[in-house]
Amino acid sequence: MTESKSLQDVQHEIRERSGIIRKLRQAIGEVIVGQSAMIDRLLVGLLADGHVLVEGVPGLAKTTAVKSLAQAIDTDFQRIQFTPDMLPSDVIGTEVYQPQSSEFSVKQGPIFTNIVLADEINRAPSKVQSALLEAMQERQVTIGSETFPLPDPFLVMATQNPIEQEGTYPLPEAQVDRFMMKVLIDYPTKAEEKEIMMRMASGDSTSVTSVVSPKEIIEARELLKDIHVEDRLADYIVDIIQATREPGAYNLKDLEGYIQFGASPRGTINLIQCARALAFLEGRAYVTPQDVKSIAPDILRHRILLSYEAEADGKQSDDVLRQLLDQIEVP
Repeated sequence: MTESKSLQDVQHEIRERSGIIRKLRQAIGEVIVGQSAMIDRLLVGLLADGHVLVEGVPGLAKTTAVKSLAQAIDTDFQRIQFTPDMLPSDVIGTEVYQPQSSEFSVKQGPIFTNIVLADEINRAPSKVQSALLEAMQERQVTIGSETFPLPDPFLVMATQNPIEQEGTYPLPEAQVDRFMMKVLIDYPTKAEEKEIMMRMASGDSTSVTSVVSPKEIIEARELLKDIHVEDRLADYIVDIIQATREPGAYNLKDLEGYIQFGASPRGTINLIQCARALAFLEGRAYVTPQDVKSIAPDILRHRILLSYEAEADGKQSDDVLRQLLDQIEVP
């Protein structure tokens, strides 16, 4: 928190600006039934200026959710369907020869937009996946000898199907680590599914109207750095990350053989950023331990590499993280 601002000042600003979150939730809720966790994580990613990897079976409104978000913010949106025969130029663009002038001109690809849906990203070969690396990390794209900045805000939401692995290319660790969060989504509840069915049966096609400007999102991001994180809570965040690397040092002997590689420092940075964004979503000027604990699985599940022993015992990343978070002392 900056010295010139008190906690009360920040709280007042957040109360004023957090109204944009209510507007976005309401606008998206007019189109999407349920999936509140996915929508909240998308909003966290938008506020924390990070990218989101969503894993779920087809038909769970992943595409509709991100498209509705783009419409609600009045930004440009592009959906890129990843396929095995794609080339990097299909994503970032290429140089095109102009016979009239005998010169090359740049044709920008679909990555030049505010919100990108990289649909079924693991269906494209690694060279295409890697074409997103510079865009996601540096917020710029190089085509030939020219470098072009990407618009702000810029959010990549990538999806992958967990049940159909034939003809897919696993994401390289460097690519996965660029995603701030990996979010798992599940089927709707019985009541939600009934509402979906009735909406579709009635033929209602609600369109999302613009309720927030990109400028308001950027201004809200500026507030995140002023959200207070107590020193004990900062230690708690570091303890969580350290425990993924050295479980034995935190009396997690059971996990020592399960984790081959722990989370990188980028995980630490992302965890505090997302915890602050989650506090903003709740209209608070301070982070609570529950903020950290609830967002940690989304930050870490794709950043820890399990051993063969864990796979043999049927353990998944979420099982390991649940045990880790349950046993580390909360301030």
